[in-house]
Amino acid sequence: MTTGQSTNLRIAIVGTVGIPANYGGFETLVENLTAYADRQDLPCDIDVYCSAPAYPDRVARHNGARLLYLPIKANGIWSVPYDILALLLAVLRRSDAIIVRLTSKAKLVVNIDGLEWKRAKWSRPASAFLRWCERVAVRFAHVVVADNQGIVDHVKASYGCDGVDIAYGGDHAINGAGDNMTPVVVDDSALMLCRIEPENNVEMILEAFARVPDRRLVAVGNWNHSDFGRALKTRYTDIGNIVLHDPVYKTDSLYRLRAACALYIHGHSAGGTNPSLVEMMSLAKPVLAYDCVYNRYTTEDQARYFRNLEDLVTQLSEPVAQSDGTAMQMIAGRRYTWNTVGHRYFALMLG
Repeated sequence: MTTGQSTNLRIAIVGTVGIPANYGGFETLVENLTAYADRQDLPCDIDVYCSAPAYPDRVARHNGARLLYLPIKANGIWSVPYDILALLLAVLRRSDAIIVRLTSKAKLVVNIDGLEWKRAKWSRPASAFLRWCERVAVRFAHVVVADNQGIVDHVKASYGCDGVDIAYGGDHAINGAGDNMTPVVVDDSALMLCRIEPENNVEMILEAFARVPDRRLVAVGNWNHSDFGRALKTRYTDIGNIVLHDPVYKTDSLYRLRAACALYIHGHSAGGTNPSLVEMMSLAKPVLAYDCVYNRYTTEDQARYFRNLEDLVTQLSEPVAQSDGTAMQMIAGRRYTWNTVGHRYFALMLG
């Protein structure tokens, strides 16, 4: 990446907690976009706005990108002023393109990171405010990017605006397989890996396995983060075929969990293309997903799907075909690699 005086395009990325990524899907996207630009030596200088409270070390650069720290949190009630401040600073620094034309001539690329206002955790006023933010963002964007065709269709139907479908990469999930790692033995267990929230159908999945005692489930999530999660943990912790596991972040440990399972259970019902789904697809794991438009687009209708508790119980009684996992891996290799994602994003900004 070029530093100092340069004729390179200046790109600002706002709306993220920051990099190195250690928070969520959008942070992982930014991590891999900056790595792609650095690896390809693209003619651009990237500024990433980060939340100082989340990064006590505050390195100056990462993946060749300049890191600019704001002294407020990026989440909760501070998320809106955080994003506004980052956007204003990006404008004042004369950025040529901003990923997130309010008052500048910068090319504004808005990523609708899922339909956040639909999530069950928000109150009605908060949901209404988030939908208003979505409307404003789409109104002023030069390019609207969504991570799933279902959200692109929503943008078109709701605002009459065409969007671009660019999903997440998932091939980084394979990187946990180090050269010196002992082989992972695949057992017949299923894996659920998600935030413990109602819209991820966690309770339905746990109850289904409780009713199918000969199928083992390893359920990984932030059980102690909410009353909802703690109640589920209390209710299902003594069920013999269900293992409740705290969140796992280390790359090698996460790889082992994923590689050892025979089936991935994906209960997400909102939010577009979920990173954990494309990551599992990259590992050639059969997928049993909640039947919604986002999951069907992501898996190209080639996974297995469930709509309710009874449907899921029936599906769990059927054998798992490894050919289903091979189909998932082929889709992931074609659509969900970070080289593909990076190429498409920078083609929008540099083109």
